[in-house]
Amino acid sequence: MTIQSVRSVFLLGIFSPLLLIAQSAPPLSVSATREAGTIRIDLIGDSTQTDNAGYGRGFCANLAPAVECLNFARGGQSTKSFRADGIWKKALASKPDYMLIQFGHNDETSGVPVGNQSTVAQYQQNLRNFVAEARAQKITPILVTPLTRRRWGKDGKIHSDLTAYSNGMEEVAKELQVPLIDLQARSIAYLDEVGKEKGNELAITKKDNTGKVQLDGTHLNWAGSYVFGRIVAEDLGKAVPALAQYVKPTPATLPPEGVLAMKVIQGAPFKIVMVGDSSISTTGGWGAGFRATLTPNVAFVDLGLAGSTAKNYIEGGVWSKALAAKGQFYFIQFGNDAVERGHDESAVLLKKSLDQMVRETREARAIPILISPLCMRVYRDGKLAADDAMSEYADTARDVATQDRVTFVDLYQMSRQYLGGQTQAAANALYVTVPGGKFPDRVSLSEAGSALFGRLVADNVIRTEVELGPNVNGLPEGAGPAMPKQAAPTDGH
Repeated sequence: MTIQSVRSVFLLGIFSPLLLIAQSAPPLSVSATREAGTIRIDLIGDSTQTDNAGYGRGFCANLAPAVECLNFARGGQSTKSFRADGIWKKALASKPDYMLIQFGHNDETSGVPVGNQSTVAQYQQNLRNFVAEARAQKITPILVTPLTRRRWGKDGKIHSDLTAYSNGMEEVAKELQVPLIDLQARSIAYLDEVGKEKGNELAITKKDNTGKVQLDGTHLNWAGSYVFGRIVAEDLGKAVPALAQYVKPTPATLPPEGVLAMKVIQGAPFKIVMVGDSSISTTGGWGAGFRATLTPNVAFVDLGLAGSTAKNYIEGGVWSKALAAKGQFYFIQFGNDAVERGHDESAVLLKKSLDQMVRETREARAIPILISPLCMRVYRDGKLAADDAMSEYADTARDVATQDRVTFVDLYQMSRQYLGGQTQAAANALYVTVPGGKFPDRVSLSEAGSALFGRLVADNVIRTEVELGPNVNGLPEGAGPAMPKQAAPTDGH
């Protein structure tokens, strides 16, 4: 693939809508069975191989339909933690034909205290173990040197800090006769050719310690995913000639979701529509606090309906009204009022309704984001109660997000984590208490609660739906309380 043809993926792909591509990791349990005539390729690695912050979705988009592409890559992972966290075991259990194994960013001892680092020698031994165990399961391993960080020198060229790990992987590939894709060299060559300005157009943003937007020198936006995903797909066909037939003959172009996301990260104005019950609304919910974090570039429509379940939200016509608002992002959360109203919507019905909302949002060429409900503010003996009725609905939302490959904000678990560290008196200040009500520990939020949980959603959603980042105002480090973070594709460095 020439540098010019890779550049065309970025320049032309933004304007060519195709099918939607998976956004998130596969289920934790994946069936070992699959359709006859297909092959399975697993991605094994760190954030630079994920869908939302790496080249994963671009790589998979460049493969033929006969390839089932499962992405087990996780943000913040190293050769050490991938095994320790049990992800390697799950990937082996998926019974792929091939594994693309890429680590290095979090093994590298950069001085960032992530706790997963390995020396080059340890890194090499961990790679040898992966190769041996994959082969023992009759899986063909393919090693991929780490994608370069975009560290530009005064000469306008990339100066990689991952050379030692890239060279270490090459040595293991030669020693064990493993096919190798030298993405380190290929990504440096591409970036040196296009230059700093064009190279940075493939980046996402993060907030610095003052809360201001800065370019992320490691992770990729949609366009970056398709540029480097194409390089990996084509080099796969060269490293393993039997797989060349499964690489699409021309570069894949961005689907509607990617087209929209790129317009947003490039500064186009857009609209967020809030869909759910009272806890997502700007009246008694976290919606007002969330809206306060957004830049003026974002139009905001609050369609949270108190007392609503997902089922009656659809049947009552509110969902049609939400679609008619023609938003670009739909934040969807249900669960609280269903419990308060007597558990009148089972998890099965909730799943069906959420599936419909996700599907119809995408049919409208908008992007759905699922959010689990807030936990209940119920304390016993001064501690947050463990038997929270919201857990079933949180699990359902998580399952739908995993199955439908939707960005998911686990507000339930993060709110439990936060409130679990607070006294009941401190928690009371975040909620509106209705004396004498059936549920004295209500889920309705005070102004302080809305601000806190709205900020929690905002700061976490941009860690997965990365193109939204420039449209959320950051806080200077230490300006607010320490807040939980869910695992995200952008973890690591």
